[in-house]
Amino acid sequence: MKFLHETESDDPILSVVNLIDIFLVVIAALLIAVAQNPLINPFSIQDVTVIVDAGKPSMEMIVKKGEKLEKYKASGEIGEGEGEKAGTAYRMRDGTMVYVPEGASVSEP
Repeated sequence: MKFLHETESDDPILSVVNLIDIFLVVIAALLIAVAQNPLINPFSIQDVTVIVDAGKPSMEMIVKKGEKLEKYKASGEIGEGEGEKAGTAYRMRDGTMVYVPEGASVSEP
């Protein structure tokens, strides 16, 4: 009759059940972390742009459009190109921006 009164603390299966519970919690935490990361989340339908080390020579930009990931690295060179002035932008006192195209005429009411 000793076996009927034996405590449950001697049962090795209970420690395995506790390990399974710990693994389930770890898996749930990893799934939440993946769901919150916009670059890894396969269910995200929005486009995402991430800039790493902004303003430094080692700056990188990662762009996600749909399922396609593009990675751009800064070369440190100053860019130049051909073009012409298209207008002027002004920042107003309230923080808004106003763009005035080149050659636009102002008509008075």
